[in-house]
Amino acid sequence: MSVFIEVKNLSVDFDGKFVLKNVNLTVEEGEVIGILGKSGAGKTILMHILRGTENVGHATGEVLYHIAKCDGCHRVEFPSRVGETCSCGCGDKLKPYTIDFTKTGLYDEERKDVTKRVSIMIQRTFALYGDDSVLTNILNALTEVGYQGTDTIRKAADLLEEVNMSHRMLHIARELSGGEKQRVVLARQLVKEPLILLADEPTGTLDPMNAELVHQVIMNAVETRQMSMVITSHWPDVILELAHKAVLLDNGEVVEIGDPKEIVGKFMRSHTGIETKKPESFGEPIIKVENLTKKFVSVDRGVVRAVDDISFEVHEKEIFGLIGLSGAGKTSTSKMLIGVLPPTSGSINVRIGEDWVDMTVPGVDNKGRATKYMGILYQEYSLYPHSCIIENLTESISLDLPYELGVRKAIQALKVAGFSENAAKSILEKQAFELSEGERHRVAMAQVLMKEPLIVIMDEPTGTMDPLTRAAVTNSILNAREKLGETFIIVSHDMDFVQEVCDRVAFMKNGKIVATGEPKEIVSQLLCEKDAVKKCKPGDKKDKGGDNKNQKEKGPGKAELDEFAEKDEAKGEINTEGGCCT
Repeated sequence: MSVFIEVKNLSVDFDGKFVLKNVNLTVEEGEVIGILGKSGAGKTILMHILRGTENVGHATGEVLYHIAKCDGCHRVEFPSRVGETCSCGCGDKLKPYTIDFTKTGLYDEERKDVTKRVSIMIQRTFALYGDDSVLTNILNALTEVGYQGTDTIRKAADLLEEVNMSHRMLHIARELSGGEKQRVVLARQLVKEPLILLADEPTGTLDPMNAELVHQVIMNAVETRQMSMVITSHWPDVILELAHKAVLLDNGEVVEIGDPKEIVGKFMRSHTGIETKKPESFGEPIIKVENLTKKFVSVDRGVVRAVDDISFEVHEKEIFGLIGLSGAGKTSTSKMLIGVLPPTSGSINVRIGEDWVDMTVPGVDNKGRATKYMGILYQEYSLYPHSCIIENLTESISLDLPYELGVRKAIQALKVAGFSENAAKSILEKQAFELSEGERHRVAMAQVLMKEPLIVIMDEPTGTMDPLTRAAVTNSILNAREKLGETFIIVSHDMDFVQEVCDRVAFMKNGKIVATGEPKEIVSQLLCEKDAVKKCKPGDKKDKGGDNKNQKEKGPGKAELDEFAEKDEAKGEINTEGGCCT
């Protein structure tokens, strides 16, 4: 196939601080490129440079799009179609063009012609009209791209069928699960009839079953439409499963480009182990939940039991996990625990010192006594965009401290959140936009820890973290429990993280807790449910000659990746057989 995109000696800096350094890579027509790298490696910056719709730092080098273009209607196609007659009906032939995003102005019409055919799925962002139906979201997208056809409804319905969302056509977007939202986001992007899809951590915060469904839908779209794709993921097995070629980024530089197996193996060799041992016993109960229920009224679904009569206890210094598929009720439970969402019925009691506080009773003398000792990191967090990091960690969250003490506490909190001491010091004066998504997430975690809570609730704390950063955060949470005596409640879809950090886990399904126990045992139940769903990788990897071959593989689990990372390259081989129930 023809070369579609060439990146040559690309460097990007913010006020002299380089985030990409002499990056070189190519993307061919219909090729899937996987990008691996630690948090802060430059993955997201590269994706936004390829998108070409915004100015990102000071960029030098070349980002070349080789295209075929119609002079009459300005339609852009893959370069292999040069010489063909344009499909617009004007009768003009498609001519070869090359455009350089680093040299062409942001509002240049030729550049806009190309970016109209570039789609992106941004990590941790569900770009939907929340109060509109799924169908209206797609109709809005068609209007935004100037679709002129008389079959708008049929076109929208076809797109929803393509992403397996026809059964949710009339549902309100904000009431969808995370996996469903992500498929609607994909449908909105497919409206553009993209030549390339840029997928930046598209399943980072989804449970394993929904992540599998989204991956299948994405690959079906890539193959059916024969478009190219660049995908980043903190799950190495996603790169193994989906990519034809992998790129390893580190500190803004391309370390290696090649076969996904080899690149994943190289990446995992630097995997950090878990250093802190879990305690054998815990303190007295600090949270008691009995018969907790939360009902919502939905226009199209009537009364919905988001949480349905659950009971559990969390002990002092325990790390308690809540797992389950999207929509199981985990986030609603966490919001009720901290008092921002009132329950429909049931009780939540939190022990502060020797006193038990009823979290269902409002007021500073009631639940207010407990909430000041509790902190929560929301899945959809945000930082103050016009404040630097030290301000985000002090005055922006109403901590009135002398500057020197604020810096000291901020560095301590950032270290607990997974930064090294040098890295923590280096970001204090930076603005939030200068950090990677994974770094911003850890700063948001540090915001919670700055207030010295006794109880910390974390909703998807590792959703956008690579395995190396996740291991650092795991060690930090375990150290915080050991040294500071904090109690944690972790809501997560990251099963490896849950097994590494949690002492006990509750499995939620349809608003109920169906099992509680040891992390390994409970996680295996969830993974077995995932494996019960028919799994077929939609599309085979292409060899370098461009032919499709039967190379379907199931992505390895963490243990297999660790085993691979420990082997010599010449001997290492990933075993992709077997499942969680064996």
